[in-house]
Amino acid sequence: MSGSLPFYQKHHRHYDRGYHSRETDATVSKYQSSYAARSSSSSTSRGLRASSYSGLEESRLSPVPKRAKPTYLAVDKENQIIGYVVPIFRGSQEFATGLSDTEEARMKETAAYMAQRDLFTSGVEMERSQQTSRRVAMRESAERISLKKRIHENEEYHKRMNEDSLMHAPQFVITPRSHTVWEKQCVRLHCTVTGWPEPRVVWYKNNVTLDPLSHPGKFKIESSYSVHSLEINRCDFDDTAQYRVSAMNSKGELSAFASVVVKRYKGEFDESFPSPRHGLVSEYGITFQTHIVNTFGVSFGREGETMSLGCTVIIYPALHRYQPEVQWYRDDVLLTPSKWHHMHWSGDQATLTLTHLNKEDEGLYTLRVTTKSGYETYSAYVFVRDGDAEMEGAPGSPLDVRCLDANKDYVIVTWKQPAVDGCSAILGYFVDRCEVGTKHWIQCNDTPVKFARFPVTGLVEGRSYTFRVRAVNKSGLSPPSRVSEPVAAMDPADRARMRGTSAPWTGQIIVTEEEPAEGVVPGRPRELQVTEATKNYVVLSWMPPGERGHEGIMYYVEKCVSDTDSWQRVNTEIPVKSPRFALFDLAEGKSYSFRVRCCNSAGVGEPSDPTEATTVGDKLDIPSPPGRVVPTRNTDTSVVISWEASREAKELVGYYIDGSIVGSGVWEPCNNKPVKGTRFICHGLKTGETYVFKVRAVNAAGLSECSQESEPIEVKAAIASPAPPYGISVLECVRDSMVLGWKQPTFIGGADITGYFVDYREVVDGVPGKWHEANIKSVSERAYRVSDLKENRKYQFQVRAANMAGVGIPSLPSKTFLCEEWTIAVPGPPHDLQITEVRSDSMVLLWKPPVYQGRDEVNGFYIDIKEAHAPEEAWRGVNTKATDKKYMKIKNLKEAETYVFRVRAQNKAGVGNASEPTEPTLAQTKPGTKEIVVDVDDDGVISMNFECSDLTPDSKFVWSKNYEEITDTSRMTVETKGTKSKAIFNTPGEDDIAIYSCIVTHTDGASSSYTLSEDELKKLLAMSHDHKFPIIPLKTELAVELQEKGRVRFWLQAEKISANGKVDYVFNDNVLSQGEKYKMNFDKNTGVIEMTMECLTAEDEGTFTFQLQDGKATNQSSLVLIGDVFKELQKESEFQRKEWFRKQGPHFVEYLSYEVTPECCVILKCKVGNIKKETAALWYKDGREIKADEHLSFTEGVLKLEIAQISKKDSGVYEVVLKDDRGKDTSTLNLTDQGFKDLMNEVFSVIANSSTPLKITSTDEGIRLYTFVSYYNELLQVTWHYKDSAIAFSDRIKSGVVGEQLWLQIKEPTEKDRGKYAIEFHDGKDGLRRTVELAGQAFDDAFAEFQRLKAAAIAERNRARVAGGLPDVVTIQEGKALNLTCNISGDPVPEVTWLKNDREMVSDDHYILKFESGKFASFTITTVNTSDSGKYSILVKNKYGTESGEFTVSVFIPHEGGSKKK
Repeated sequence: MSGSLPFYQKHHRHYDRGYHSRETDATVSKYQSSYAARSSSSSTSRGLRASSYSGLEESRLSPVPKRAKPTYLAVDKENQIIGYVVPIFRGSQEFATGLSDTEEARMKETAAYMAQRDLFTSGVEMERSQQTSRRVAMRESAERISLKKRIHENEEYHKRMNEDSLMHAPQFVITPRSHTVWEKQCVRLHCTVTGWPEPRVVWYKNNVTLDPLSHPGKFKIESSYSVHSLEINRCDFDDTAQYRVSAMNSKGELSAFASVVVKRYKGEFDESFPSPRHGLVSEYGITFQTHIVNTFGVSFGREGETMSLGCTVIIYPALHRYQPEVQWYRDDVLLTPSKWHHMHWSGDQATLTLTHLNKEDEGLYTLRVTTKSGYETYSAYVFVRDGDAEMEGAPGSPLDVRCLDANKDYVIVTWKQPAVDGCSAILGYFVDRCEVGTKHWIQCNDTPVKFARFPVTGLVEGRSYTFRVRAVNKSGLSPPSRVSEPVAAMDPADRARMRGTSAPWTGQIIVTEEEPAEGVVPGRPRELQVTEATKNYVVLSWMPPGERGHEGIMYYVEKCVSDTDSWQRVNTEIPVKSPRFALFDLAEGKSYSFRVRCCNSAGVGEPSDPTEATTVGDKLDIPSPPGRVVPTRNTDTSVVISWEASREAKELVGYYIDGSIVGSGVWEPCNNKPVKGTRFICHGLKTGETYVFKVRAVNAAGLSECSQESEPIEVKAAIASPAPPYGISVLECVRDSMVLGWKQPTFIGGADITGYFVDYREVVDGVPGKWHEANIKSVSERAYRVSDLKENRKYQFQVRAANMAGVGIPSLPSKTFLCEEWTIAVPGPPHDLQITEVRSDSMVLLWKPPVYQGRDEVNGFYIDIKEAHAPEEAWRGVNTKATDKKYMKIKNLKEAETYVFRVRAQNKAGVGNASEPTEPTLAQTKPGTKEIVVDVDDDGVISMNFECSDLTPDSKFVWSKNYEEITDTSRMTVETKGTKSKAIFNTPGEDDIAIYSCIVTHTDGASSSYTLSEDELKKLLAMSHDHKFPIIPLKTELAVELQEKGRVRFWLQAEKISANGKVDYVFNDNVLSQGEKYKMNFDKNTGVIEMTMECLTAEDEGTFTFQLQDGKATNQSSLVLIGDVFKELQKESEFQRKEWFRKQGPHFVEYLSYEVTPECCVILKCKVGNIKKETAALWYKDGREIKADEHLSFTEGVLKLEIAQISKKDSGVYEVVLKDDRGKDTSTLNLTDQGFKDLMNEVFSVIANSSTPLKITSTDEGIRLYTFVSYYNELLQVTWHYKDSAIAFSDRIKSGVVGEQLWLQIKEPTEKDRGKYAIEFHDGKDGLRRTVELAGQAFDDAFAEFQRLKAAAIAERNRARVAGGLPDVVTIQEGKALNLTCNISGDPVPEVTWLKNDREMVSDDHYILKFESGKFASFTITTVNTSDSGKYSILVKNKYGTESGEFTVSVFIPHEGGSKKK
């Protein structure tokens, strides 16, 4: 490892500090000894004292010679820039100390702080002993002022500096190194990474992320100050791998690799460690085989869409902990993860996702899978079409926007022109810029520029920008291009310092001491030249002057029209800071010269040498049109285009190819991203169409004129020689010959294989000899006997396939076979296995019998199957019984599963060896797959039809019978037209029963089969007969119906009959003709055929037949009318005739009937017709006319008679008579006996339906169940049920009716009365039953209520009462006696109390109060006086209640002539 490490790496613990100790110690000693005297006498106030050594070379420590060109960059021993060095002059200690103080905080934030401090102290300048002169002092003062100014500018610079300009991608300063260790040792991998923002570091083992938590104690990952380490504890064999450390931040990703090899001591083996599977990795002898399958094809996308490309990667052997390196490339450029590209590796599936397609994404994508044994790649092209234009006719968006030559205040933006210019030519381009961190886009140019390159000025130094470009034509603006990568507006030297390989830009200023210098007017700029000139602008570039002092310089640009001496300053107000400048607004066609002056605080320097005269105009010409365009067939959807390059084309970007279908006049771009080179494959073309092509060249100046159109070419697959056959095996071997078999090439070159050529060579002691031709004439079969071999010699074979394009390359040499005679008893292996008719659940396997039969003939075959990825042990049989066929349809396959098959033959001796397995086949029905369709045409011809839409010009339909090609045309004729083929049976019969199949060559396996069984043949023959001898189909057979007036109509209807159809009407073999008795009609539009007769007579009994004929199609239908059938029809006809005459006068449309309303009213009604005012309607009952009253109504042709409350007296025969001068009609309704019963049952049904649900109530006697009906009729019969049995009524259980209430009373209920009760209404049919559950809580509540009511009734019955006898007022004369008696009742006998004026009275001689027999209470006043007047009351009371009776006594004194009341 080299010792040139950056200073901030040299004290890491994994770095050997003694590695440089001898060299550095010698240098330090030499330096110190040479300056010992000066160091001891110098003043410490004039500089910084060295405190440590940083590792710089001796020359870096020596003072800068006087007046030498100063440098302000700090570098290490390898000249790697690590920071700024600001010189400190004599006498500037105070200023330098202040600078260090202000910068200290920022210095401590960097990862390299300690090492930078060492650099400060190691750069101490030794103090000088001599005295400075006055001139030196003045120079120091000037330099101090200049230094202050530069520091101020530096601070302002950092204030304006955008964070993005400091960012840079990760870089490895120290990469991890590989290790070889013994088992059970520990190993540590180290690396040092720089980058800003600080990178995120991830460790991988064989591309699998390492997670220390999932392997506790095994792996330890540490990170400290940009130093990252991975420690592997107690290494074992499984730790042998490739380790990768990946550092990533927002600016990019970088990886470094190291290998760890774990060795084992010879003879030692620890059983605790797992033994390696499948052998060791590559350096230990294993070889990985990589296969990329399930690949993505040529893909087409549109701008703005998302596209995913994926492949399945199979690596054998599959080591659990080993992962390959998976990389994606576009046009041979490695892709890294970004917001545009997402990569994913799942262990067996590699996926690349293009998140937002742009035309920059178009190109050839390559997947590269690298293992320790090598790598495998797969490539396919991705085309990206323009997105939908916002304005119709607008051009496509430009592409590939990049920034070049970025400087402090300007940058050059370049792009590529789009292939689509819309409906008119592109007028130019607008460039937009956006400052990073904002979303505000600013247009940089006011007028469109046609050149695909534009200098953008006016940028703010230190800020980062992105750019985009839009094209414009007469229709409008294109969508914007994809934005460019961010670019910082800063000096390239600053960018190099900040993005150097040794350290990130930290913003540190390293202060050293340097020889002072005076303020110097800068010198002349050097190497001024015109780097770019267009009619819109001119770009100048130059080198800074050699003499410019220590302060920054700026520039003034001057221009002069040729042949004049008048120089004009271009940037008069603000000088430019960068040595680049773009001049606009120059007069096109004029010649100018330019020169540049430098300036600083000391003044303006001398001008540079002027440039040569430059004429304003485009110096870069549009390229000339490409030369001859030659198209070549490639595939059925692509064409290879080659052309002659444009002559003398400068700065050529590439070419655009356009294609057009001949005759369409519409040109479409074949590529939307310029292609380099002079050959391109145009994909996505229509098979069978004829195209022409043209090519345009592109450079920054624009697109060239189109080349001449190519010759027309039809899109179809090219013909090439076939690929080599493979799978060579021996089918039979005798003493001097061997029969070989092989498999058809995977690619036949677009044309049928015409034959094969076999070569052989002898192998002696493992050394093969020369090849010899086995056959001069090609063989068509994939089996051939090679003769004239020598017994017991070893041979190798190779096979070549040939088609009309030629003979292909030979196959790989076969295995070495020994030529010796086979003596085994069992047969050899079958060969030439083929798979056809692939579907999602089935496929057909074909094979050829073995060449070697064994001792006996082959009598059957067994078929084996297994999944393609399954191990050899997974082979299983398809058939348990041997089949004698050489084909089999394997069914019940799993969709989307891949299978392989093999076949074994058997004879009497046993089963022989299996054949070579087939290629893996996916069980999936391909889109557009069609099956064979059997058809019978109008002439009865039976044919099988197969259609294939994926034909190529060389495709053929091959029909087979039992999977053997049909060559005999005596029984079958094949006709093919376009995409359809038809196999016609000439004379179908039992010999044609077989399996028929059709294969279409030169397609992706288009095939189908049809099994013609015996039953299917019978059906087809029946259909053929029907088509040969057609029958006119009938919708209905011959039928008869009666029409108005009893007319008889015979009719039938044919499904379809032409205008030439004919009908014969036959009765008892006699043809009938049109006449008075028979009326015929034939409607050919509807197919209705009819014949009518006015009436039927006895002579019309017999058979009627309609005979139909339409061309060669015939049919007939007969109707037999004899016996009872004829009599019934004749009777009905006569009845209908009479009915017709009846309806000529007033008649009944509907005869008399009855209706029961919800109110249980019975309405007799009938509907009449053909009536008038004079028509009379008479009602009769039992022969007596019913007088018209309010119940008789006649409205809207309906007669009604209402019976409100029907009873038995309403039973009788009702009759209605209609009559007028036209006749009369009678309708009778018998409502007696059964008729009346039916009517009442209808009434009962209405009553039953009106009943309410049974409810429970309680009385003082017991529990009552009841229901209400809307109307009660005395004839209504009901039955009460208890537990589904009719109740036998008694004194305790009774039923009755009160109004419309029907009830059931249960007196003194007991527990035995619990249960289900029902009332059944009888209506002569099913009746109606209402039920209620008198049980549980319902019974308890009802019983409790009964007890309460019963107690209340008893109390009411036995309470004390005053029955009567007391008047309200008694008027009595004074002196008389008053005796009042009243009846008292109550149990127990009440207590009686008499009151006078609410005061209790006591019996005495004046008031005699008696209560006798417990019933009679008497009140007696023996002699009434006036004091007895007042209010009296009697109060009776027992335990059940109290009652009182009141009366008033008025006593009067008699007078003469009147009386006076008191």
